[in-house]
Amino acid sequence: MKTLFVALRAILYGACFVLFWGWLARAARRYDERLGLAAPAWWEPVGVALMVPGTLIVFACVGTFVAFGQGTPAPFDPPTAFVPSGPYRYVRNPMYIGAALFLAGYGLFEGSPATVLLSLIFLITFHLFVLFVEEPALERRFGETYVAYKRSVHRWIPRLPPRSA
Repeated sequence: MKTLFVALRAILYGACFVLFWGWLARAARRYDERLGLAAPAWWEPVGVALMVPGTLIVFACVGTFVAFGQGTPAPFDPPTAFVPSGPYRYVRNPMYIGAALFLAGYGLFEGSPATVLLSLIFLITFHLFVLFVEEPALERRFGETYVAYKRSVHRWIPRLPPRSA
């Protein structure tokens, strides 16, 4: 029953996150004309090609946090256990990567250069959040376990995890 309650909270927070960034993406479109960039026709299928894996990555992250961490991705309702599994085996911030892929893909699909630019702003904002807030908090919370994880898993560039002996 506890896992169900955690899953419901994760779904609620995820929906709020998507709605907020969706609202920002729609609001950004008003700047498309000012940027003076025309969206070529090939943007649309490339956008779909980014949105699909972005969505799958985000869902995998939420599922991993619920199943293995007994918590949500929200900083105010974090997992109770350290979660170095699922997508987190390959990169430390897959949730942000998935969200940025989706947002950039949405911008391409809609032919909105301003929304694509917003996805870059999203990544820069979350990079700073990770550096100055998230990682120091995780180091305090999980200690050497998290420090060792940082040494073996990249922050943004995915790589295969080292083989176990």
